Amino acid sequence: MLKFLRRWIENWLNRETPPRQFPLTDFERMRYGLRPGDVILVEGRTRVSEVIKLITQSRWSHAALYIGRLHDIDDPDLREQITKASRFDASEQLVVEGLLGQGTVLNSLTDYRQDTLRICRPSALSHGDAKRVIEYAVNHLGTPYNFRQMVDLARLLFPWSIVPRRWRSSLFRNNPGEPTRTVCSSMLAEAFSAVDYPVLPTFKRVGNNRVELIKRNAKLFTPADFDYSPYFKVIKFPFWGESDKAHYRELPWNQDGLISNDDEDLTLE
Repeated sequence: MLKFLRRWIENWLNRETPPRQFPLTDFERMRYGLRPGDVILVEGRTRVSEVIKLITQSRWSHAALYIGRLHDIDDPDLREQITKASRFDASEQLVVEGLLGQGTVLNSLTDYRQDTLRICRPSALSHGDAKRVIEYAVNHLGTPYNFRQMVDLARLLFPWSIVPRRWRSSLFRNNPGEPTRTVCSSMLAEAFSAVDYPVLPTFKRVGNNRVELIKRNAKLFTPADFDYSPYFKVIKFPFWGESDKAHYRELPWNQDGLISNDDEDLTLE
């Protein structure tokens, strides 16, 4: 009965509202601008997305890691691992993400074709470390989603005057024997932390001339933190209404059929 109730709640929370009639993101341009290792932020359309937006006071309710197509993976062992976990064609652009009711899974980028998206690019990340970030995420496929962690984060973010101290977050308590669980932004924060790439570190002054970076608890991260982080470059692909017309099509090309042979003087009198 408890299992049935949990599944019903998850299905209710995951129910989507219809997409916008006109999206804010040009999906086709965006999909060709992505690089493996990019973080994709999603303005979700489910009930749980609305909860996350309310908790975090941000429009971004979900974060996914773009890993590219199968042939983008250099490591043959990792490529084989993805192949076994994937139900998708080798040409599909793939993301690793944590979803309520599913845990950490591999999905197609096209699942977000109708959503408002933003790319957060770790612009200083080396190619080798980008591969390690992807490897970390892939190795966590199958990890359950930690719904309790999201509730704890909500407690942590609510004002003290609303939530009594004894009801505050149990975020930092360790439960021996409990399997490791994650939410979407926590897993991504852990992946970048594994290669010492900063997202939103804390700073500590040591002596007069030195500053140390302190890694922040990965459980505290929300999708909006990647947008806010100064270590990630925000890239937008706005929807213009003409899906197959790029800016260069607006250049004032000559319409009289003139062809330049480089040695001609085409200066107009």
